[in-house]
Amino acid sequence: MSYTLHINGQLVSVQAPGTARLLDVLREELGLTGTKEGCGEGECGACAVHMDGQLVNACLVLVCQAEGHEITTIEGVAAQARWRPLFDAFVECGAVQCGFCMPGMVMAAAALLRERPRPSEAEIVRGLSGNLCRCTGYRKIITAVQRAGERIASGS
Repeated sequence: MSYTLHINGQLVSVQAPGTARLLDVLREELGLTGTKEGCGEGECGACAVHMDGQLVNACLVLVCQAEGHEITTIEGVAAQARWRPLFDAFVECGAVQCGFCMPGMVMAAAALLRERPRPSEAEIVRGLSGNLCRCTGYRKIITAVQRAGERIASGS
């Protein structure tokens, strides 16, 4: 089947079975490999994307469900200057270890910071709760999100 998807601000046409996962279409058909497959069951958050501004796991969304919705991947977030402080804070705080979970963590953090520019630590923990990291222990990630929130809210 043919689908027209709105990905990172552009309309793209793809050929895929209606039962294909959005994750697979993003990676295999569109070459957007920043979205990772971790568990394939919606438990780890490595495949997180924004669909109409809401955080979703691309492994749980069928391509037919994505048609007509605005999908933003980590590549789309990275291209937006407003999120540069978020990426910078992750690096500065040492929140990036192996990097596998980072796209999903950044997507979750961006979704949180869009709603709550200066979230409390508890709100950050809750906002990142659908994302698993095996390397950092989360403290550096939480600190990075706090730092990014402060910078984004102050416009610096």
